[in-house]
Amino acid sequence: MNTVWALFITFLKIGLLSIGGGYAIIPLIQEQVVEKNNWISGKMFTDIITISQMTPGPLAVNTSTFVGLQVGGIPGALAATAGCIFCGIIISLTLYKFFQTHQKSEYVLEVLNGLKSASSGLIISAASTIILLALYGSSMSETDFLSLNWIALFIFLTMLFLARKWKLHPILIIFISGIAGFVFYR
Repeated sequence: MNTVWALFITFLKIGLLSIGGGYAIIPLIQEQVVEKNNWISGKMFTDIITISQMTPGPLAVNTSTFVGLQVGGIPGALAATAGCIFCGIIISLTLYKFFQTHQKSEYVLEVLNGLKSASSGLIISAASTIILLALYGSSMSETDFLSLNWIALFIFLTMLFLARKWKLHPILIIFISGIAGFVFYR
């Protein structure tokens, strides 16, 4: 199958299942692009997530664009981005019409509350995936304490302390983290 077409179909499926937003969908994107299709490595995926968080726009869309660019160049980026947002646009327009019609229904409100709970679980799963990738270089749940990246843990805890103690702006935290990463990993 053509790589550009495969990117479009893969990200169309991801976009269809992206309930909960970018952080909730990270494990599914990782499964598809790293584990199932072997388009990129786990390390490259971590780098793409980092860059996607720093660039303006939704995380899932940015991630799909960067993965598509890495795998299929500009056509791949366009195909992956289009696939990622297509279902969201169609579903959003359909739901808008539905909620306009049923905005006072108690059943609809309860369904939405259930979806909020499911999204919370997906976000927690995404957070654990990112933490495991950053601290162990793998998203495997069977990590060895000896393989812990102590430098990454030190940088994380230092930035967490700075953010909590002095309420530093997130951009400044990213900048300081980047400098620390450059110093420790060059």
